[in-house]
Amino acid sequence: MAPVSVKRVLISESVDPCCKTILQENGIEVTQKQQMTKEELIAEIQNYDGLVVRSATKVTADVVNAGSNLKIIGRAGTGVDNVDVDAATKRGIIVMNTPSGNTISAAELTCALLMSLSRYIPQAVMSMKDGKWDRKKFMGAELYGKVLGIVGLGRIGKEVATRMQSFGMKTIGYDPITPPEVSASWGVEQMSLEELWPQCDYITVHTPLMPSTTGLLNDTSFAKCKKGVKVVNCARGGIIDEAALLRALESGQCGGAGLDVFVEEPPKDRALVNHPNVISCPHLGASTKEAQARCGKEIALQIVDMATGKALVGAVNAQVLVSSFSPDSHQWILLGESMGRVLKACTASKEPFSQVHVTSLGESLKKSTGFLSSAAVVGLLTEVPQKGPNLVNALPLAAETGITVQTDHKDNEREACVLEVSVNGRSYKAVGSVQAGLPVLLELNGSVFRQPVPLTGYLLFFKATNSTELLLSVTGVLAAAGVELQSFSASTGGGGEQWYCMGISSLLGDIGALKSLVKEAAQLTV
Repeated sequence: MAPVSVKRVLISESVDPCCKTILQENGIEVTQKQQMTKEELIAEIQNYDGLVVRSATKVTADVVNAGSNLKIIGRAGTGVDNVDVDAATKRGIIVMNTPSGNTISAAELTCALLMSLSRYIPQAVMSMKDGKWDRKKFMGAELYGKVLGIVGLGRIGKEVATRMQSFGMKTIGYDPITPPEVSASWGVEQMSLEELWPQCDYITVHTPLMPSTTGLLNDTSFAKCKKGVKVVNCARGGIIDEAALLRALESGQCGGAGLDVFVEEPPKDRALVNHPNVISCPHLGASTKEAQARCGKEIALQIVDMATGKALVGAVNAQVLVSSFSPDSHQWILLGESMGRVLKACTASKEPFSQVHVTSLGESLKKSTGFLSSAAVVGLLTEVPQKGPNLVNALPLAAETGITVQTDHKDNEREACVLEVSVNGRSYKAVGSVQAGLPVLLELNGSVFRQPVPLTGYLLFFKATNSTELLLSVTGVLAAAGVELQSFSASTGGGGEQWYCMGISSLLGDIGALKSLVKEAAQLTV
């Protein structure tokens, strides 16, 4: 993939100084402004190509839309729930995070809360500071032999499991993505939530916050748990229904909770914070020197790698781009986009496309269908080069406009891309490839070119019946307009109408001058 131009980056929060240093060492201008209001951020963001945040900055749709030059939003930490990813995707802005940066810190805090819940450590400390000596009041329980339910078996869930197993805990869990055989390899037996709830002495959650995980622990699920179950949330506020948790604490169904996160931060409703069986922290999961240094370094290096075309790591809304950073991908991306632009120009109907079908041919392109289809849609939807959609938002924009995009791969001796589009029941087709490092068009709507058409510069396509006078007549029109003929590609075949392509020095001011000579004509810049 071609490097994404990132010249100026705004850091809106307290991020480890190494982040700024790394960006500056790679030629990126960095401005750091903390504690901006939403209005101040909206006014400021238009001046930057990139934005680096932690969890406090709310990158809403208003902020995203105000960032007219934004190309990257980097979250120095896990999760991106403070970023409107959908709004960023529609604008073609890459959103990335550092999912492994605070893994150890979050896992260690989870373990600390589990131990604190079992032995009432914070409560005992406060009692001592009040001058008391209440040994009987803080009778605890061993973790040894107890069952820990881990909801979410990603990086943090795995680290929690391996640490708590050293205390002799049995670890069970639930995750809709991690395969059971994988979690079993590090000692966690997977099961459904319905099976998990009744078995647990302790429950910890490590999932992102999304509609399917909001209120995952609620009145219904608490009722299925053991009486006195203890819960920990170091992930995101809202995964545990706070009102349901308070009711479970009051009834004794829940024996204690360790909370590092809340729906509202800081929480104005202090009922949970003030409950005697709740141990609460002010969102400290990533608040270690090591985690902050790691996250700051990782987000800076990810931005630099993306800007230099080296790699794309941590992107949450641009998975199609991951495979586009191979050395040979750039020319294939240009091919897909150029083929889209050719078909857009050469379709007789100017009605919107209804279907797009992209087929990659050849073993080496097996993993390239994703970015080829996105690139083709970019070409089909672009009105002005450099100002249209990009690989990030092409497919969502196509879906919004009612275009169905299908992809396919076929084993073939040659490497090529086949693009077919449908408009008003009619189909149009282009076949292209990359030869000697240059995108070329091999076939257009059934016409196979004798010489591949280099997809670069100014191109004039026309469809006409083959005749000895045709070329002279067309070149005459070009000459009259002061346009030089630079290359010519005719298609194979005998009689009948065929497509031809001319490479020209500039676009014709009036392509209508060709109407009396050809059936169809189109010109474009690629």
